[in-house]
Amino acid sequence: MDKETWIAVYTKPRHEKKVMAEFEKRMIQHYLPLVRRKRRWSDRMKWVDMPLFPSYIFARIELKNSLYVLQTPGVHHIVKHGQEIARVPEQQIESVRIMLEGEDLPETEDYFVEGDEAEVIGGPMRGLQGIVIRRAARNHIVIRIDAIRTAISVQIDPRYLRKLKKSHGNPVL
Repeated sequence: MDKETWIAVYTKPRHEKKVMAEFEKRMIQHYLPLVRRKRRWSDRMKWVDMPLFPSYIFARIELKNSLYVLQTPGVHHIVKHGQEIARVPEQQIESVRIMLEGEDLPETEDYFVEGDEAEVIGGPMRGLQGIVIRRAARNHIVIRIDAIRTAISVQIDPRYLRKLKKSHGNPVL
């Protein structure tokens, strides 16, 4: 008999809460980490509960029942490493729960690899786009700017970078 384990489930964009409701109907144990964020609309500001990890929800299942999870409306796929379903250790799930119970709101950061196209979304270089070449030191990223055929080394807080296009290079951040 398989032992239940936590897995990461990738949802269709902005379907995390719908998948959570479906998991509840199907009695699938799940965890959707939510954080309260202030969002601006054209006419007002409002506090909303947003997924900490957009497009991801965690499910605790016996691996032999993974098809049942895949058949849930709103589920895109189960995260795998190679051909095997990626298991999420219980202590990592608990660490996220503990972090969310704290007073400081956690921020997720993009995971950059060499070759990723990135845009600076904050600070004086806002709007600058380039390619991540390497991470030279903590929060120190070298970006190639093709238009001027040069590379610049910029110290930027990773929270001010947004990934534009995925790459399959070596992890740098």
